[in-house]
Amino acid sequence: MFFKSFFDPQVAQFSYLVGCQKTGEAIIIDPLRKLDDYILAAEDEGLVITAATETHIHADYASGLRETERRLGAKLYVSDMGGEDWRYQDLPEGSVLLQDGDIISVGKVKLEVLHTPGHTPESVSFLLTDIGGGSDIPMGLFTGDFIFVGDVGRPDLLEEAAHMQGTTEIGAKEMFRSLQRMADYPDHLQIWPGHGAGSACGKSLGAVPMTTLGYEKDNNWAFQHDEETSFIDALTDDQPEPPTYFAQMKKINKLDGGAYVPYPVFPLQQAGPNDRVIDLRSKEIYQAGHIERTLNIPLNKKFLTYAGWFLDYEGQVTLIGTKEQAETAARHLQLIGFDQVRGYLDAGQIKDDKMTETITAAAFIALRQEKDLQILDVRSKSEWDKGHLSDAKRVLLGKLLEDPLPFNRDEPLYVHCQSGVRSAVAIGALEERGFKKIVNILGGYTAIETILNG
Repeated sequence: MFFKSFFDPQVAQFSYLVGCQKTGEAIIIDPLRKLDDYILAAEDEGLVITAATETHIHADYASGLRETERRLGAKLYVSDMGGEDWRYQDLPEGSVLLQDGDIISVGKVKLEVLHTPGHTPESVSFLLTDIGGGSDIPMGLFTGDFIFVGDVGRPDLLEEAAHMQGTTEIGAKEMFRSLQRMADYPDHLQIWPGHGAGSACGKSLGAVPMTTLGYEKDNNWAFQHDEETSFIDALTDDQPEPPTYFAQMKKINKLDGGAYVPYPVFPLQQAGPNDRVIDLRSKEIYQAGHIERTLNIPLNKKFLTYAGWFLDYEGQVTLIGTKEQAETAARHLQLIGFDQVRGYLDAGQIKDDKMTETITAAAFIALRQEKDLQILDVRSKSEWDKGHLSDAKRVLLGKLLEDPLPFNRDEPLYVHCQSGVRSAVAIGALEERGFKKIVNILGGYTAIETILNG
């Protein structure tokens, strides 16, 4: 048997290529849209990718499932469980709809389908047995967003992102039953999860790429609850707010987002009149001088997390940065099904004379003692609940362009997050909302709290 895992840090996603070396067949599990790495790995081993499957309809990245059929002629295997609202649509002819207990055969490799709902109603896991290796004992389990290293999949995405009311509690109950089902399986099973640290599909995912069922039973918090009510409370508490693009991903992946076509990114003289403009430079460079009403989302591992809050899938994006930065950002955006980058403005040739005022935490505290200030906290609810300034008002970063902002636009507005990264992103959104005197508190709430508690 051939086995290879792939990890994309932008979406913290694991996908897998499994092949039978005796028959030369291979299957991709949870593929991304760009298939080149899977194809090269298969070719190096003398394998042909004949099939593809996925553990559920993904919400955090654009699936490459249908791309494998378009480009490679692979047969698709998808869950047919979870009810009418969670069945795939517009599947190519010959696709196989899976039920609990079904078997996918890839040469001498067997994948048994286990229905493991909770994260979503249709979620499945795949129990792998290497029959060609001479064993009838299962080796491991591809769990998707069911079991992670140190965590389990969140059940609230349908309600939070897709606005399907009441689905959080239903999903949490299903997750509890799915975990109880694991008592029937041996502790030696390797667990191959769908995500690692950095994914918004859970709240405390570990950075280790794999684990074992026995280890998770002993150490994963989710396995320590024997009572359903306490488990539901623990599972649903302190989940991070999902980016708004998650709802779009559910639509794209349930239907068909269209073929993956990489495209060049060309220099522009100016952005389109209705474009979302994203400045890819560091926050320090941006605050020293930027084009007003542009969003500063640096090109790092959090790029898609923040960019996904502000994308309009019916519109276009213009980027600010170097050619290399723009091309990289465009490729990253395609991971979440966004193919509408108009082009880029060369950062070295633009007029960026809008400076951001900043203030140290110490100076802010001193000023706050002298007079009343308008203070905006753009952190998550869980961060706010752990501690916040009594005179601050919270509006989540990703909601700044749509939620009411209870502040006077003509007075200074002091903005902070936890460390200073998200508040820098907030500047452009606040400029778009008409605020003229925005002051970024350096070091964020961490710096403020350190001084106040010192």
